[in-house]
Amino acid sequence: MSSATTIALAGIHRVYQMGDTEVRALAGIDLTIEAGEMATVMGPSGSGKSTLMNIIGCLDAPTSGSYRLDGTSVDGMSRDALADVRNRKLGFVFQGFNLLPRTSAIDNVELPLLYDRTGRWRDTRAMAIAALERVGLGARLDHHPNQLSGGQQQRVAIARALVTRPALLLADEPTGNLDSATSLEVMALFQTLNDEGITVLVVTHEPEIAEFGGRLIEMRYGQVQRDARVTTRRRASAA
Repeated sequence: MSSATTIALAGIHRVYQMGDTEVRALAGIDLTIEAGEMATVMGPSGSGKSTLMNIIGCLDAPTSGSYRLDGTSVDGMSRDALADVRNRKLGFVFQGFNLLPRTSAIDNVELPLLYDRTGRWRDTRAMAIAALERVGLGARLDHHPNQLSGGQQQRVAIARALVTRPALLLADEPTGNLDSATSLEVMALFQTLNDEGITVLVVTHEPEIAEFGGRLIEMRYGQVQRDARVTTRRRASAA
């Protein structure tokens, strides 16, 4: 596998046991995402896209198959080891922002650095400030979530995902709680970060959002039905 490969999935199956019934959420996924790509995963409810995101994010383990993240095999890792991988290599952005409501923007962003057990981060406050400045919120450091718009809250969440300098930014329905104009601002930010070299994977059910990636992966029935480069990539504008 190339050292420039961020995600490498081979023969991934995920089967859930629901009483006497087996539910095959994923049925043989082979997928490679190269460093620096911005890809979107689309599919209807029940297509397997959320299960795929959970496995890529080391929040769930496949029933069978192999997964390498940024050159490291995560197969069979303990819960603590997976938590460490998530902290070091992954940044998560969720539909509901997942910010601590009584905590300032800078404290929300600094939190992943404080949970890191490797001792690799020195000036965590300065890193949090830099991350917020990177997403255009340098003037909102002390604001709490209820003092910010939905788009600003999602920017705080993106800053929090970026602060640990992850190999991969995972965004699960990142515009699901936003209006159309704010969604464009968020996608413009993702494209800017991708232009700077960050690998981005967005899961969405919205076709117009999927057009902002450079690659479209469509899922159905737990399988990849289509995997194609976007010939005319839509560019978002924050204006």
